[in-house]
Amino acid sequence: MCAYVLVFTFLAAATFVSDCSAKLAPDFIHPCNNTEPACLIKATQDAVLPFTKGLPDIGVPSLDPFVIDELPIQLPGVKVTFLDGKATGLRKCQVLNVEAYLEKNVFQLQVRCNITIKGKYTAVGRLLLFPINGEGDAKIKIVNSVIKMDIKTKYYKDNEGRDHFGIKSYRYTFDYGDRIFYNITNLFKGNPELSNTVLVFLNENWRTVTEEFGKPVVDYAMNVVVSTATKFFNAVPYDELLYVPIPKY
Repeated sequence: MCAYVLVFTFLAAATFVSDCSAKLAPDFIHPCNNTEPACLIKATQDAVLPFTKGLPDIGVPSLDPFVIDELPIQLPGVKVTFLDGKATGLRKCQVLNVEAYLEKNVFQLQVRCNITIKGKYTAVGRLLLFPINGEGDAKIKIVNSVIKMDIKTKYYKDNEGRDHFGIKSYRYTFDYGDRIFYNITNLFKGNPELSNTVLVFLNENWRTVTEEFGKPVVDYAMNVVVSTATKFFNAVPYDELLYVPIPKY
């Protein structure tokens, strides 16, 4: 239910970078001479912290914090709008696996993250057993969430005839992790006791609650991260990123 993952779309591809003579490839990228997972995992892990800070020189925004200005979520029985949100923790994510099949145009990634989301919310309707009419602050802490991504890649030329790496499509699976903690104020306007009762219920039944409304937020986050990765690939030619020769296309 947050923005994690992803930066990871970029990070896996960037592990095959060229040498330090590249004009735009950032210097925190450590090149691999092959596509063995051991090298790719280490190179990707080395890039997590600096990449999530953003690369303003080439138009790549920060992903830690990850910003959600406004996200309306319409679910059966309840409408929730998340406002002025920020997610932190991506810079500390652990890369579990990276596999690359350049000739098949496939990347596979697996990462584990602890993410904290803070922001404002409004909610009207019914969530599970409870009628909801709330407006206040929300803090959500996600512990040891694991995301797996399968990415279909592509290659293309820009207007100057330079080769670029791109993302054609992706799909993902999302494990909500070991635990999710909710701290949400004013779930029932003017009734702090009932608000606290529902909050206790949310935390005791965190997995059921998250499965009810978490997917739209994760989908939103994944789209933003893939869009961020695309900005990077549009700015930097393939021959400045990948040491491995480009496959025929």
